[in-house]
Amino acid sequence: MPNASPSPMYVGIGRIALRMPQNGSLKDKRQIIRSVMQRTRNQFAVAIAEVGGQDTWSFAELGLSYVSKDARHAEEVIAKAIRSIEEARLDAEVVDTLIQVEQY
Repeated sequence: MPNASPSPMYVGIGRIALRMPQNGSLKDKRQIIRSVMQRTRNQFAVAIAEVGGQDTWSFAELGLSYVSKDARHAEEVIAKAIRSIEEARLDAEVVDTLIQVEQY
């Protein structure tokens, strides 16, 4: 591809903070987080990882990312993934979310 300018690439980035006040241990928390991450990966094809609160049994922060050739599509996928987590987890309360899209 000499002299070809690369097409833009967009990365949708999301953060979601979860509070789980009814957990009694890190083991309980990890079970919930593992379930949330696996379901979200499978349903939305996003990369997802626990990025904060690893040693706190009642709090977790998850980071999500999605790559697309279209900025709007990247944002929609991240927003839908976060909305799905908010709606599905009765044992985890969403306390904060962030969505942004970066172009590369």
